[in-house]
Amino acid sequence: MRRRLLLSLPLSLLFCCAALAASPVESVERFDLDRYAGQWHEIAHLPVSFQKNCVADITAGYRLRADGRISVLNRCRTADGGTIEAEGVARPVAGHAGRLQVRFAPDWLSWLPWAWADYWVIALDPDYQWAMIGEPGRRYLWILSRTPSMDGALLERLKRQATDMGYDLAPLRVMAPIQ
Repeated sequence: MRRRLLLSLPLSLLFCCAALAASPVESVERFDLDRYAGQWHEIAHLPVSFQKNCVADITAGYRLRADGRISVLNRCRTADGGTIEAEGVARPVAGHAGRLQVRFAPDWLSWLPWAWADYWVIALDPDYQWAMIGEPGRRYLWILSRTPSMDGALLERLKRQATDMGYDLAPLRVMAPIQ
């Protein structure tokens, strides 16, 4: 028993040091919400409970509103051929390019802090053709594209970048065709 404990200590330290060595999750330095608005196709994501029934054709639409917020419409196809839709709203985080907070809870709950979730654009194509979305706790990750498919080399590069930030991609689900 003592020997196992002594052997497990170095492994624990190794995992701890690896987590500390990961780059912090940071949002992009430049972000133009007008260019980001529009339709996006999900290429891959880390599993989350609200997407458990999605099997294909996952999209996210962002529309700018007059009040400075963003209307969000997420859609996906289910195994039985049906469609799931979720409407929400996002708001920019003042002083931080590429950082939004998103809420899918009803308006009357918007005053509660837990109703809002971090939505950080952590990698972005200069031409706004692909984006990688995450958050500081590394629980959520989405890779998005303006087109329904993505080049395999680009996907691998984005996965490496996410891994370098400390994301565990073992459960990553690729939801779209890779070229």
